[in-house]
Amino acid sequence: MVSAPRPQRADFATFRQIQTRWMDNDAYGHMNNVVHYSLFDTAVNGWLIDQGLLDVALSQSYGLVVETGCRYYAEMQFPDLIHAGLRIARIGSSSVRFEIGLFRNDEDQAAAEGFFVHVYVDRDSHRPVPIEGARRAAFESLMRAEG
Repeated sequence: MVSAPRPQRADFATFRQIQTRWMDNDAYGHMNNVVHYSLFDTAVNGWLIDQGLLDVALSQSYGLVVETGCRYYAEMQFPDLIHAGLRIARIGSSSVRFEIGLFRNDEDQAAAEGFFVHVYVDRDSHRPVPIEGARRAAFESLMRAEG
C-alpha cells in the first residue's frame, strides 16, 4: 500500500457505481489487482457510452489506451459497492488523460486511484484524429480544478 495522499470524493467530477462480483476476490480474500483495471475501463467506457461519445460498433473514431497506472491504498472485496470517480487531468489535440478514483461503499477516501491515457484514432486508418466538438466539450466538463 502506498503512503501518498489518498484522493477524496470531492476531487472527482462525476461517479459511476459498479458492483463487485464473487469472482473478483482472490485467494487472499480481497479484490485481485487486475480487477482494478477492469473497473477503470468499465467506468470510463460506460461514461463515454452514456454521453453518446462512443458506439463500440459504429463510432468513426475511438480512444486507444496508450498508458495506464494504478496506486493501491486499501483493500476492496466482494460484496463491496464501488463508486468510481472520474475526472480529466489533461486534454491534448488527440489525447486525453482520465483519472479514476475507486471508493469502497460510502468511504470518502479512495481505496485505489488510476489513470488511462487515450489517443483518439480513426477506425479505418488507425491514425490519430483531433478531439473536437461534443467530445472535447464533454471532456472539458470533467476537467479537474487546478490548485
